[in-house]
Amino acid sequence: MRLIRDIYAQRAAERRPVVSFEVFPPKTEEGDHNLLEKTIPALLQARSDYCSVTYGAGGSTREKTLMLVEQMTRRHQLTALAHLTCVNHTREQVGELLDRIQALGCRNILALRGDPPNGAEFSTTPGGFEYAAQLVEFARARGDFSVGVAGFPEGHIACKPGKFVDWRHLQTKVEAGADFIITQLFFDNADFFEFRDHLARAGVRVPIVPGVISILSATQIRRFTQLCGAKIPPALGARLAQLEHDDAAAAEFGIEYASQQCRELLAAGVPGLHFYSLNKSASTLRVLRNLGLS
Repeated sequence: MRLIRDIYAQRAAERRPVVSFEVFPPKTEEGDHNLLEKTIPALLQARSDYCSVTYGAGGSTREKTLMLVEQMTRRHQLTALAHLTCVNHTREQVGELLDRIQALGCRNILALRGDPPNGAEFSTTPGGFEYAAQLVEFARARGDFSVGVAGFPEGHIACKPGKFVDWRHLQTKVEAGADFIITQLFFDNADFFEFRDHLARAGVRVPIVPGVISILSATQIRRFTQLCGAKIPPALGARLAQLEHDDAAAAEFGIEYASQQCRELLAAGVPGLHFYSLNKSASTLRVLRNLGLS
């Protein structure tokens, strides 16, 4: 299966953006069926280049994550990006997981510090990693992995000193060997452009990929942004308030908003678009059609 760093290099040479999406391990057998039999095949038809699979707080979905990576890689012939976190793992356990992932035919890792379960404070596992940069370095030394990391255009919610300190931490992850950066979702492109330009001035040369979400409901997106620290711009918030009790209208508006956001990002030369699909395909596919990328 292809290394994601090579995908970005090839698409840059072709002057075509990389299209990728994220899914999470479902909690039910019906959810597994819908994801593997409906959502992923539909997104594959949109010429998607790869799919990332989340890991769950504290590694709580580890086995399900590995199952999805295997299904994508071997059954659907889709390049997979396996999330891997520092939380609740020793170095030995991380090494074993990397070996298992590679045995499944996947050599792409998104290295994250990760969140402890139940909203607990992060603490380093004895014999484990304190920072994502250490995980990046370890994965690169373990084998021929392409390693991505997360970036936060508005700063990580847990980084109290502010976004510029958080962005310096991101530079450290790139210096440790990260091949590409995928950002947290955001709704104001100005935040992304400031983030990208700041990193460029600091010498970061790896692809910086905006993470985009198509809103499905006002209530849901407020909950997401509270958890991740992304802000809802005033104009967007006012429109969502009008759509508070109409999820269908909110989803239509979400497609329109995401399409316009992506048009501006593509015009500014981003290397690709990473869609937070929420395990659904309809909105993402319509955005891609609007952009002429489906």
